[in-house]
Amino acid sequence: MPETHSRADRLSTTRYGNRPTMKDVAARAGVGLKTVSRVVNGEAGVTAETEHRVREAIEALGFRRNDSARVLRKGRTASIGLVLEDLADPFYGPLSRAVEEVARANGALLINGSSAEDPEREQELVLALCARRVDGLVVIPAGDDHRYLEPELKAGVATVFVDRPAGRIDADVVLSDNFGGARDAVAHLIAHGHRRIGFVGDMPRIHTAAERLRGYRAAMEDAGIEVADAWTSLGVTDPQRVRRAAEEMLSGPSPVTAIFTGNNRVTVTVIRVLAEHTRRVALVGFDDIELADLLQPGVTVVAQDAATLGRTAAERLFRQLDGTLLTPERIELPTRLITRGSGELPPAD
Repeated sequence: MPETHSRADRLSTTRYGNRPTMKDVAARAGVGLKTVSRVVNGEAGVTAETEHRVREAIEALGFRRNDSARVLRKGRTASIGLVLEDLADPFYGPLSRAVEEVARANGALLINGSSAEDPEREQELVLALCARRVDGLVVIPAGDDHRYLEPELKAGVATVFVDRPAGRIDADVVLSDNFGGARDAVAHLIAHGHRRIGFVGDMPRIHTAAERLRGYRAAMEDAGIEVADAWTSLGVTDPQRVRRAAEEMLSGPSPVTAIFTGNNRVTVTVIRVLAEHTRRVALVGFDDIELADLLQPGVTVVAQDAATLGRTAAERLFRQLDGTLLTPERIELPTRLITRGSGELPPAD
């Protein structure tokens, strides 16, 4: 009778972290290492019978080819790193997927991580990826000083920044037109009769938040409207902070009649605040949000093309790796105003 083993017996002999090698396959199949190598790499010179025996050994042992060692011999690890602000942010989903698709088309593996908007954590993560010899990096920066990357750039690590520019170094960057998109959003509210317009945004040290504030102020200045101090609030996107800011703008003898929100997380909180108010208030948000078209009224937004941001950044990264790009460039992609109803409401008073 054939020998049988229980699951417990098999587990007791398992040595995790010790993967079978080509040497193990060769010993089981009774062939030389070169023969196993030829079978694994699809090379000619092996009889059908021998190939069958090698493949049976591969299947029995669970052998997998060590691609990392193979590409290291060629000087490339066939992997790139993606450093995001927050993996849970819906905005970064299509961006990350686009980077991964380009990486896959170029035969590379994508490794990603989140900086949690912490410059120190960003630096730690970037350098950890470099220590693991990634070929290139796509970085959404949390900090504003990236001189720590200079040795890596000189060593040949291709790097593209996306959504926000690098600080104090020259590097490729792919951005959305944050200033223009914000100016268009506020001009849209002004065109619908609003003069008291609030802006609730992210932390002012963040490039996108600063540019959207600048666009807000430019549109107000173009219309000859003086901005009251109480109409702008920048800070963390924590719901409590955003709620407090929105409620303050909506109170008092001269409350705002419209609000422009600086990103998707701020928009969601402000929608909840407006749902609790009986007075009608117009709203335009920067970044599209899920189900925005199903709300009543639908939410008017300035939409970025996150997928195109990610795809453009990744394509430039691989052009760097191929040696076809030498001079860093700044690419700015247009935004799009999507009207759904909330931004077209006239002032209630």
